[in-house]
Amino acid sequence: MFFKKREAAPPPPFVHAYDDDFDALVSGVSGIAVVDFWATWCRPCVMMEPILGEIAREFADRGVRVVKVDVDQAPETAEAFGIRSIPTLIFFRDGSPLFEMVGAVPKPVLERELVELLAE
Repeated sequence: MFFKKREAAPPPPFVHAYDDDFDALVSGVSGIAVVDFWATWCRPCVMMEPILGEIAREFADRGVRVVKVDVDQAPETAEAFGIRSIPTLIFFRDGSPLFEMVGAVPKPVLERELVELLAE
């Protein structure tokens, strides 16, 4: 018996930021950005990856960007924002941090927050 392969979803439109380009990619950009502070060894971070991928694809046409910051590759940026636990999501509007969520967050909660931010 043969099975038809499902088409793979396109890769999420993540932006990866590091210490040397964080300001140019987040702080100096208008619109809404969700910045995910994560690490490859963090299990909850890995669990959040597909959720953030869906968010990135579904909200891209509304101007929302998902920016990933690996705390091991961007320690100065993580320290500047006081990241002590990962995953930590910080929501930005026009380059300014608004609020943060720590730990794994369900997709409906992220959607609700983004819809509220877009409505403001």
